[in-house]
Amino acid sequence: MLPRPARLLGWSGLLPAAGALAAALLGPAPLPEFAFRAGALYAGLILSFLGGAWWGLATRAGPERAWPLYLVAVVPSLAALALLLVMTPPRLILLGLLIMATLPVDRLLVGLGLAPAGWMQLRVPLSLALGLLTVTLGAVALAPGPADPAP
Repeated sequence: MLPRPARLLGWSGLLPAAGALAAALLGPAPLPEFAFRAGALYAGLILSFLGGAWWGLATRAGPERAWPLYLVAVVPSLAALALLLVMTPPRLILLGLLIMATLPVDRLLVGLGLAPAGWMQLRVPLSLALGLLTVTLGAVALAPGPADPAP
């Protein structure tokens, strides 16, 4: 079981994404555009943060086992950078899907005995929740607004 502060801070990490989605749905112009950009940046930061966590866990592996884990650990930062360079709603949706796609790597780290006890109990709901919030934000940004002509 992860310590209580890790759980509390982990769950509170969903607040910026939830706030961005709420602002995109409910806020007056120009707040939705700001919320889209803030939500995208936050999702990219968290994806990069996950790679950093993997890097830290890889340091617990022996030298031969660590090398491929280090390679995997840099992918989230590079993917986030590539998607954020030109942020569009479809790229935000992809970013959310990538956040959810991090779970097999987390599972691998658990299987190798590198992740702490309770890792998946936190990672699964947080990755799924942030991924879904991010995908939804991207979908909201794709939808025509009240002043936009219907396709």
